[in-house]
Amino acid sequence: MISSCGIIPDWPAPAGVRAFISTRTGGFSQAPYASNNFGLHVGDDPQAVEKNRNQLGMTLGLTKAPQWLEQVHGIKVVNAKADGMVRTADGSYSDQRGQACVVMTADCLPILLCDKQGTRVAALHCGWRSLAKGICAKGISKFNLAPRELMAYLGPAISQPNFEVGIDVLEAFFKVARTAQHAEQIAAVFKPAYRPLHFFADIYALARAELNALGVVDVYGGGYCTYAEDARFYSYRRDKTTGRMASLIWLE
Repeated sequence: MISSCGIIPDWPAPAGVRAFISTRTGGFSQAPYASNNFGLHVGDDPQAVEKNRNQLGMTLGLTKAPQWLEQVHGIKVVNAKADGMVRTADGSYSDQRGQACVVMTADCLPILLCDKQGTRVAALHCGWRSLAKGICAKGISKFNLAPRELMAYLGPAISQPNFEVGIDVLEAFFKVARTAQHAEQIAAVFKPAYRPLHFFADIYALARAELNALGVVDVYGGGYCTYAEDARFYSYRRDKTTGRMASLIWLE
């Protein structure tokens, strides 16, 4: 669901689990980062980014500092803390009330996780590299529960018609297929592109296939395109120099 200041995920999360995904509008950053950029690493004015982050916290009523990350397209998932330290990782988790887990994206896929009892949450930054390396399994392991006890929301990412990749991406996913059925699902989401040995990849379908193979069957979201919806979302592939959206999840 789109609100005046961002996206409120439409999923049957348990009471007490809150989630929010920003759009590019409503902030203080100037072009080419206009206007609600949360990335300090993209060349934007740091003061504008801090204003955007402060406004986000006030709008959402956060009582603790969110866990911001230095994302490196890996699979490390850390315990979110409110100590103001930026941790190098591509995901965080928490069982503490009021502690928001945050990932930043501009074409990569943000995955928000919670358990069905509403006792723990996690946010994962899933570019294709992290997804192929196994970040979903890392995130799921932080819950210490059967995967069927979890649910996932897929936030805004680049859609298949705009995500052309080389054969190396297809091969990376085939190498880590967990079952024959998983391999078939992977094959089905790479459509031949116009250039030889290039494909249009569906990162949403790849994430669903991975989560399902791991045992997470309740998966929601996946209906946006960061590349095509330029008025709403940042897209690195479209613009190169651009800002980052924030996807947050926390226990109220």
